[in-house]
Amino acid sequence: MKAWLAAVAAAALPLHCIAQAVQTGTLELRWGDPPPGSGAAPRFEARITDADGHVQAIDAQQALRASQDLFSLYGREVDVIAQPGLRTGDTLVPESIMASGVSVQATQMPRVLGSQPWVTLLCKFADITDEPRDIPYFTGTLSNDPGRLDQYWRDVSYDKVDIVGSEVHGWYTLPHPRVHYVPLNADGSDGRADLDALWNDCTHVADVSVDFTPFVGINTMYNANLDCCAWGGGHRATLDGVNKIWYSTWEPPWGYANEAPLAHEMGHGFGLPHANNSDRDSDPYDNPWDVMSDAWDHAGGDSTFGAQPKHIGIWSRDHLGWIDSARKVTISDDGSVTGIVLDRASLIGSTNPQMIEVTLPAPEPASHYYVIEARKRVSGFEVNLAGDAVIIHEVSLGRSEPAWSVDASVPPANVADDPGSMFVVGEQWTEPGGAFTVHVTAQTAEGFVLDVQRGPGDVIFASGFD
Repeated sequence: MKAWLAAVAAAALPLHCIAQAVQTGTLELRWGDPPPGSGAAPRFEARITDADGHVQAIDAQQALRASQDLFSLYGREVDVIAQPGLRTGDTLVPESIMASGVSVQATQMPRVLGSQPWVTLLCKFADITDEPRDIPYFTGTLSNDPGRLDQYWRDVSYDKVDIVGSEVHGWYTLPHPRVHYVPLNADGSDGRADLDALWNDCTHVADVSVDFTPFVGINTMYNANLDCCAWGGGHRATLDGVNKIWYSTWEPPWGYANEAPLAHEMGHGFGLPHANNSDRDSDPYDNPWDVMSDAWDHAGGDSTFGAQPKHIGIWSRDHLGWIDSARKVTISDDGSVTGIVLDRASLIGSTNPQMIEVTLPAPEPASHYYVIEARKRVSGFEVNLAGDAVIIHEVSLGRSEPAWSVDASVPPANVADDPGSMFVVGEQWTEPGGAFTVHVTAQTAEGFVLDVQRGPGDVIFASGFD
């Protein structure tokens, strides 16, 4: 009864008025990504927003620990229970966070399927007249022409997603100068961009000519740099009578001058977190096998649209519901599984597995496991990959970058494009705790053949690394 009363009390009060109770709202996650070479740190933010627009910031790192799988809750109504009396400024420190009315496990379902049209809004600051790209450029970016983003999302989703119906509108003039949205620090440097003000004003000035009801996402493009970063994630708002979380991006000119970072931010809009490598530094942009990590290295190029996006990793595809059960092998019992024909992850219409998931024995939680995929240099988005190889990722759902590519080199390389991160015929890798061993036995026209030994066994594979 006390828990029920707390929930009722929480529902009756604005989020910012509740000192300690169950707080309910839609979970928004946002990621800020600096340009390469800037030295700026990435940003990751979490908050909940109710239907009346009341916003409560949440400590993102504690939310990862409290939820066990924060990314499965993105865009959903959640209940947050705060640690008693704990706040960091205006930021809530959660003790637990879960989907409202259901268990965390019940939230595991396909997230992004079917047509996903985005509207792209071009907005310029009141004191800056430049228009860096014209409407045909942005229309081309979102088209199904070879190498463009509609084709990209079709390819990475195995034709389960498209962005048909996307539109471009602008340039609109914002009501305020840039400094209103990006206030200056005391030393004159750019402060934190007010993403809410940017998004609200950009959609407001466009509302006279745009019907937002057909769209799931909104790209907001600006004619000058924002703060440190380009941003992607979610924003809950009411537009043309529709109240929901809108997939959103906030793009400075360097972001939309290249399709790779735009695909990265749209991926954040769909709820994808960063990937990473296993060197354990603070840089999440050093795994060039995944556009949600390193969008730039080993990318293709286009004279008009800049750096092209590589595909996302197999964990991200599975997270969004794009891996059919027939294309996935799960190994959760001890023993040998031999002769697995693993097709490259980019192959549409494969009749073989494209993902192997290997669980870990107790006491490791179910949220800690490994995924295995094959990657191959083929024409299109994957043409400039570092090589043709089997790629293994350790997955831990309680960290901000769940999927880390493994590296057999000691120490791991700073960028995961070294031989230690690419497993080819004759090589093997054993999980550091000895839970399983993977051996690459052969190469096929579209991938590789693998043996996996989970648990104790007579592993007689020849080691590919010292």
